[in-house]
Amino acid sequence: MGSREEPKDVAEVVSRMGDIIMARTFKHSTCEELAAHSRVPVINALSDLEHPCQILADLLTMQEVKGKLEGLNVVFLGDGNNNVTHTLCLAAGMLGMHFKVGAPEGYFMDSNIVSRAKKMATESGGSITESSDPNEVVKDADVVITDTWISMGDEAEKEQRLTIFPPYQVSEDIMKLAKNDAIFMHCLPAYRDKEVAAAVLDGPQSVAYQEAENRLHAQKGLIAWLMNLDTQI
Repeated sequence: MGSREEPKDVAEVVSRMGDIIMARTFKHSTCEELAAHSRVPVINALSDLEHPCQILADLLTMQEVKGKLEGLNVVFLGDGNNNVTHTLCLAAGMLGMHFKVGAPEGYFMDSNIVSRAKKMATESGGSITESSDPNEVVKDADVVITDTWISMGDEAEKEQRLTIFPPYQVSEDIMKLAKNDAIFMHCLPAYRDKEVAAAVLDGPQSVAYQEAENRLHAQKGLIAWLMNLDTQI
């Protein structure tokens, strides 16, 4: 899509055949173009800028385990400039969470995303913070999240990233700085002993598998909502 056939044409044709289009693309602009020309709702299943379906599952998991979203201290360690952090940032702004990113200089979040989230946070009571000090941001965290250091499109930078990001690994020592009942989350697949220590991912604070299961439930709920189905979720 985008080489042999334009997203506009795909949207015009496919939206005549289905009730919803779910698009997993690279360029975020592809999702936007599909939505602009579709007769039916378009779900962003993943783009290089945002990952809303994953974050719906993350929010569901936080709600299940912590019993609330508003006021939670949510910390992401690693590559701040990725689709997971961007969508968590926006969610925090909407829902009154305190979102902190610990990332190396040069790997902070997209400034436009941060600006949008901070504007929403002034209304919701949330906050957005970025720092290059992983130890500082993880203090008093309710939720600690990470993702691969090498996101899609970053493969050419693999060796460089593997030398830059080790201080931002979610290790057992890092988890000790968070609250005693803090949980660890990862959208999977994970690289053990890279972005997260194996002892953390496989340890008692990890809810990564519950989080993975919740992608099914959250996305079924999203489809039901978009279809205006009269059902209890």
